[in-house]
Amino acid sequence: MTNILWFHEIGMADIPHVGGKNASLGEMISNLSDAGVRVPGGFATTADAYRDFLNADGLYQRIRTTVEALDVTDVAELARVGANVREWIEQQPLPAQFEADIRSAYATLVERDPQPESVSWAVRSSATAEDLPDASFAGQQETFLNISGIENILAAIRSVFASLYNDRAIAYRVHHGFDHHDVALSAGIQRMVRSDVGASGVLFTIDTESGFDRAVFVTSSYGLGEAVVQGAVNPDEFYAYKPALRDGRPAILKRSVGEKAIKMVYADGTQAGASTVFTDVPVAERARFSISDAEVEELGRQALIIEDHYGRPMDIEWGKDGLDGKLYILQARPETVVSRADGNVTRRFVLEEPGTVITIGRAIGQKIGAGPVRVMTSLAQMDTFRAGDVLVADMTDPDWEPIMKLASAIVTNRGGRTCHAAIIARELGIPAVVGTGDATLALQDGREVTVSCAEGDNGFVYEGILRFEELVTRLDEMPVSPTKIMLNVGTPDQAFAFSKLPNKGVGLARLEFVINRQIGIHPRALLEHDSLPAELHDEIAQRIAAYPSPRDYFVKRVAEGVSMIAAAFAPEPVIVRLSDFKSNEYANLIGGETYEPHEENPMLGYRGASRYISPDFRACFDMECEALKFVRDEMGLTNVEIMVPFVRTVGEAHAVIELLAENGLRRGENGLRVIMMCELPSNAVLADEFLEYFDGFSIGSNDMTQLTLGLDRDSGLVAATFDERDPAVLKMLSLAIDACRRAGKYVGICGQGPSDHPDLAEWLVAQGIESMSLNPDTVVETWLRLAKGAPQLVRS
Repeated sequence: MTNILWFHEIGMADIPHVGGKNASLGEMISNLSDAGVRVPGGFATTADAYRDFLNADGLYQRIRTTVEALDVTDVAELARVGANVREWIEQQPLPAQFEADIRSAYATLVERDPQPESVSWAVRSSATAEDLPDASFAGQQETFLNISGIENILAAIRSVFASLYNDRAIAYRVHHGFDHHDVALSAGIQRMVRSDVGASGVLFTIDTESGFDRAVFVTSSYGLGEAVVQGAVNPDEFYAYKPALRDGRPAILKRSVGEKAIKMVYADGTQAGASTVFTDVPVAERARFSISDAEVEELGRQALIIEDHYGRPMDIEWGKDGLDGKLYILQARPETVVSRADGNVTRRFVLEEPGTVITIGRAIGQKIGAGPVRVMTSLAQMDTFRAGDVLVADMTDPDWEPIMKLASAIVTNRGGRTCHAAIIARELGIPAVVGTGDATLALQDGREVTVSCAEGDNGFVYEGILRFEELVTRLDEMPVSPTKIMLNVGTPDQAFAFSKLPNKGVGLARLEFVINRQIGIHPRALLEHDSLPAELHDEIAQRIAAYPSPRDYFVKRVAEGVSMIAAAFAPEPVIVRLSDFKSNEYANLIGGETYEPHEENPMLGYRGASRYISPDFRACFDMECEALKFVRDEMGLTNVEIMVPFVRTVGEAHAVIELLAENGLRRGENGLRVIMMCELPSNAVLADEFLEYFDGFSIGSNDMTQLTLGLDRDSGLVAATFDERDPAVLKMLSLAIDACRRAGKYVGICGQGPSDHPDLAEWLVAQGIESMSLNPDTVVETWLRLAKGAPQLVRS
C-alpha cells in the first residue's frame, strides 16, 4: 500500500487517492508550471493510508455506529458527537509504516529546500469528494499554516484527519447525500509562501454575484490568506477584463480599497493552534492597495491559464511572497454556484417600497430576504436560532453552517465577497450583507428587518418587513423586437447584472453618475489640490491615498466606471454621455462650492457643451477625455461611443468636436462614433446642420419636452403639463428622426418617455427610430409589448 505521493506524481485522475485539493495541486505542478503558473511543491498522504489509520483498534466501527445514530438537525447533539469523534481520532497513533513514510518524505522536503533552517509548511486537508464540480466541501476541513518540525507535522496531520468529522462536515454530507464512510481524507504538506510579509487572497474566474464570465475577480489583503477566507478582514477588490489580459492590454476594470485593519502573520510557535496570530495593519498601509496593478494582471493571466486547462470557472487561492516578491497559486477548485445557474433565465429582485436604512455593507447574492434578527456571538447560542431568522454575527466560520442553512439572510460586521459567510450564502441561495462594521451593535434580537442585495455592490439592511418581488425572464423565449432595445445604465457596479437582460447595448451611460459615485470630488479641487485650504486638502488626500496623484485618481476612477459598463456589454455599443452636471450639482461635490457659480436656473445655465469649451473648465474636460481615450485605445474597448449633451448652437457643435479631436478622440479614428444628445428645439429645427458634426442623434425626451413647452419639469405647479406626447414635442422628435434617416445616421432615444408611455414607444417605432434606451426595470415589458404589435408598427 502506498502511503505517500509527491505532488509532481499526481493529477486529477488521483482524486480517489489524494482528494480534490491535492489532486489539483499536482495537476497544476505537472501541467501548468511551464506555462507560468507557480505552485509550491510538497507531498500528500493517501486515502488508503487514512482508511488504514481508522481501521486500527476498531476506531472506524466506533465512529460509524456513533455518527449513523446522529440527528444532525439537533445542533447541540451534533456538537457533542462531533467533538467526541474528533478527540478519538486525534488520540489514535499513526500506523508505524505510515509514520515512517511521513518522516522520510518530510526529511527529503527540508533537505531539498533552499532555506532548510527557516522553511515552514502548510498542512492542508483534501477530501476525496472535495472540489468536485457538483460538490463544495471547501473550507469544511482544517488547514494549519506555518508548521515545522516533524512532531508538529505529525500532530497536524492527525488534526486534519479529525476535521473530516467537524460539525459542519458531518451535516453537509448528510444534507447532500454523501455517505460518511465513502469520503476519505488526504493531508497535503505544502511549502509555505511568505505572504505573512506579503499579501494574499482569493480570485474567481467568474463574477461571483452576476455570473458574468469575461472578468476575473480578485481579492487581496496583507498577510496570510486565511484572514480573507475566514472573513476577518475586508480586503481590496479588483476586476480584470479577460480579453484585455489575453491581448496584453491594461485590463483592470475596477479597484476598491478594503479596510484591511488586521492581518494574519506567523506566531512564535510552529505547532497547530499556535502558529499564526492576528496583528494590526498600520493606518497608512490600510489606505493603499495591497498589490499593484501589474500584480493584479499577472494573477489574472495565471487564472486564465488555469481556467483554460480545467475548462470551467475556477475558485483560486493565491499568495505573494514578501521575500522573493513572486506570486504563487496555493489552491484551485471548480466554482460550484453561479457557474451552474441556467444561462437562459434571469432573476431580479426588486423592492416595492422605500425603507429606513439601518446599516450598509457588501451585497452578496443579488436577492432580498426578511425576518427577525438573531444576533449570535458564540456557537453556544445555536439552539436558539429558528428557521427564517436573519443571522447577525461578527463573522462566521464553517462551524456555523448548521444554522446558516436555516437563515433567511446573513449580516456580518467583517468580511469581503470571498469570505466564508459570502460563499455559504451563495451556495444556500440567500442574501448576505458582509463587512458592515456595526451589524451586531446596530441590530437587536427580534427586530424585523429586510436585507436587500438587489441594488448594486452595496447591501442594505432596512427597518421592518418591506414588500419585494422576484422578476423571472426566460431569454430563450424573447420574441424579435421591431427596434433595438438598449439600456440606460447609471451605476457601473450593476453593469454585469444588467448585461444579463435582453439588450442591444447601452444607449445612455451618464458620466456624471460615474463621477458622483466613484469620485465625489470636484475635478478642479483635484487639479488644484496643493493650493486648497488645509482641512479640505486633507479630506481629499485621505480619499485619494491609494492612487499616485489627484489627477491619476480622477482619470483612473472614470476609466474604471466606463470600462466596467463597456466590458459588461461588449461587443454591443455603449454610448457614454459626457458629464452633464448642472452648476448646483457640481457644487455638491467635495470642494465644489469653491468653483461653481450661483445660478437662478442651473437647468438652463452652465452645462453641457458650453461648459466643455469654457476656458475655466478646459483642464477638467481634458481629464474626462483622457479617461475615455484610455478605455478605447489602451484597454481595447472600442465599443465605447461618445455622446455630447446640451449643444445649444452649431458653433458649439463645431467647437466641441474640435476639442475632442485635440484630446485624441477624433471621429472615425479607431471606429469612434460621436453622437449628439438631441434635446433642444434648436437641435431638431437645425438637425441637418448639427448632423454635419455628429454621427447621429440620441433624443433626450425630458429636456426636449420642457424646452419645447417652456416649463420647468421640477416644478410641481406645472408638472401636469409635462407630456412627451404633446403634438409640439412629437413634431420636434419627428424632425430629428427624419433628418437622421435622410442622412443615413444613427437615431435613438434615451429619455424616460418610452418607458412611461407605451403609445409613445409605438409611435417612435412607426417613425423609424433605430433604438430605444430604457431603464432596466422596463426593458422586458417594453420589449414584449413592441414585439406583440410589431406588424402594425413598421414604418413604410
